[in-house]
Amino acid sequence: MKQLALDAADIRILSALQRHGQLSKARLAEICSLSATPCWARLTRLKAAGYIRGYHADIALAQLADFAQVIVTVSLSRHRKIDFDRFEAFINSRDEIIDCIATGGGVDYIMKVITPTLSAFQDLMEEFHAEDLGIDRYMTHFATRQVKSALPSIAKLASANVKNRQAGPIGPVGGQ
Repeated sequence: MKQLALDAADIRILSALQRHGQLSKARLAEICSLSATPCWARLTRLKAAGYIRGYHADIALAQLADFAQVIVTVSLSRHRKIDFDRFEAFINSRDEIIDCIATGGGVDYIMKVITPTLSAFQDLMEEFHAEDLGIDRYMTHFATRQVKSALPSIAKLASANVKNRQAGPIGPVGGQ
């Protein structure tokens, strides 16, 4: 997909959607200080360009059920593409693993796992070993409470990206 040059109005639209989810045409336009028709045209363009992947509800899991939340770091014994692909295919097949990032440095992956009980988490870890995923070592960190959960500031990220493009590889314009 073609990447669009985003302006301040586009950033306001994306920020409003990130904060509030799907909104009516009138409410989105009001929040973004735009008239409804141009706001909706911008939204359509942003969707078509792939900037909006979907709309989600933020569910209070603790009100729904008790659960165990565990952060797991994993290091693989071998670092070939086939080893990463096999591990990632397993990760993507498991609903309990809600977040996984590949990292450089001391560990290969950091995962967030949510299971109904600690014994269910242990069953998952036993599956890791039974599947022969090439795990050299893993470390578990049991979450006791959520201190912060937030989404990134779209406005700050976009602003920093614009500044970096203007500065170029050797610094700001004018040689400063």
